[in-house]
Amino acid sequence: MKVICIGRNYSEHAKELNNPVPDEPVFFLKPDTAVLKDNAPFYHPDFSNDIHHEVELVLRVSKAGKHIAENFAHTYIDAITVGIDFTARDVQQKCKEKGLPWEKAKAFDGSAPVGAFVPFNADTDYRFSLEVNAEQRQTGRSSDMLFSFRSIIAYVSQFVTLKTGDLIFTGTPAGVAKVKIGDKLEARLEERVLLSFEVL
Repeated sequence: MKVICIGRNYSEHAKELNNPVPDEPVFFLKPDTAVLKDNAPFYHPDFSNDIHHEVELVLRVSKAGKHIAENFAHTYIDAITVGIDFTARDVQQKCKEKGLPWEKAKAFDGSAPVGAFVPFNADTDYRFSLEVNAEQRQTGRSSDMLFSFRSIIAYVSQFVTLKTGDLIFTGTPAGVAKVKIGDKLEARLEERVLLSFEVL
């Protein structure tokens, strides 16, 4: 199982980090050791002083596929949830300044908590949100994505074969911010809390 993450898929988030808005999907990978399930706590790593939350819609791949046509792409997804793409922003910035890859800022252990999955409906305009300590931090909806679910799947599958059980993080809206030890995070899909955990 691999985790495929789409970057800069909401224009306001790209702008808040002073990044250009892409004209094609940007993606990177996280290993399976990044995934946190069952509301397990997130242990703040000691190599960063600036871990940011990024709430995202997460798709689960239901069958293997390569060079998937966009009009059939939705048939490769059977479930959806919300997840957090944790980012060590200080580490990432240093890597960017040196022109180096920034996997160590994104792919570290526990950096991809995922919630409980629910059945996927390709025609739904999904609303999702994140609260930190009962304060709303981020809200978004799938219709605001620069690249749709179908276009993401079609694009990524040109380069990487999708396999059953793979997860696709589809990008975060504006409002990312630092987390600290003791924080309680709750992520919702529509009005339903699918992910709830503490930072330790």
